[in-house]
Amino acid sequence: MKHKIRILIGLLFFNHCTITANESKTVPPKNPVIFLTGAAGFIGSNFLKYMFDKYPAYSFIVLDALTYAGNLENIPSHIKKSPRFKFWYGSVNDNNIVNPLMAQSDFVVHFAAETSVTRSIFSDNKFFETDVLGTRVMMDSLVKNPNVKRFIHISTSEVYGTALSHPMDENHLLQPRSPYAAAKSGADRLVYSYCCTYDVPAVIIRPFNNFGPNQHLEKVIPRFITHAMQRKPLTIHGDGSAQRDWLYVTDLCKALDQVLHLEDFDTIKNQVINIGSGKATSILEIAKIILKKFNLPEGYLQFVGDRPGQVECHMSSTKKAKKLLNWQSTVSVEEGLESVIQWYQQNKQWWKKLELMQFVPIKTTNNLIELH
Repeated sequence: MKHKIRILIGLLFFNHCTITANESKTVPPKNPVIFLTGAAGFIGSNFLKYMFDKYPAYSFIVLDALTYAGNLENIPSHIKKSPRFKFWYGSVNDNNIVNPLMAQSDFVVHFAAETSVTRSIFSDNKFFETDVLGTRVMMDSLVKNPNVKRFIHISTSEVYGTALSHPMDENHLLQPRSPYAAAKSGADRLVYSYCCTYDVPAVIIRPFNNFGPNQHLEKVIPRFITHAMQRKPLTIHGDGSAQRDWLYVTDLCKALDQVLHLEDFDTIKNQVINIGSGKATSILEIAKIILKKFNLPEGYLQFVGDRPGQVECHMSSTKKAKKLLNWQSTVSVEEGLESVIQWYQQNKQWWKKLELMQFVPIKTTNNLIELH
């Protein structure tokens, strides 16, 4: 009964936009309804804020299960109070919720996933339930709802594993090295299979390591920043030499904006596109930059055992994104860190609530149980 009530209410939220036979199926509609899964999380909420403020005629549906990483405080009050915004509390695994929401939508961006490498090592069941089976529900619903003109699946660079070549292009072998990465690989290839079998209007985006406002303290950059603010040690996995392609979240939002508004979607339909800066910076370098910004000595660096399945290097090829989307990153690591440090300094009340969830105990490569 509860599901039926939610479905009936949901159908009243938006009038369904239809396309006449004479309209192009690849040109984006003028004032679309955009369905976002997992948009109470870090990347999803940043994308929602970016799009909501940039496109005042657009409407947004958000579906989020509000797990530990989903937080309604990530969504500003002016959005939550707007008639252009509707929030549904629920799981992407529930097709009784997903199907009626998909039926109201022109665009879909599928962010919802469990995303912590460390938590997946500690316990991986939820990762496969949400990332793989939840994506299956989304794809099944997409097949049933031809009204959806563009579906963006948010994958991850973690599907590649350690780089076999530099930079890593979209043809790089998939060698996931953690349960999280394996779950995301499964979802990534599941979407691809639906593209091949059903010719759905989907594109797979593989972002590299994002950072920015509202990121959970389990992630390394916000943890480093908040520890430096409190004069606590910055914990480094192994020797800190692992390198990542760091991408400020606003740059990703701009890339996704391009995907949604590309005049002819057929040019990117069913494609896989990396979104990264094309530069790699080590974890140790990131820690040192943050210490320097807080005028702290390197004695605040604390080294622990390396994480099992560690990825040694990620650096994105940017050629395909430049060619197909006319996009490239604009925010440097240093500029992004300056901005995000300022955000955490100004939002202590937000992140203090997350401190108890920033570490997970795992057995590290030195065979000790350590907090990561």
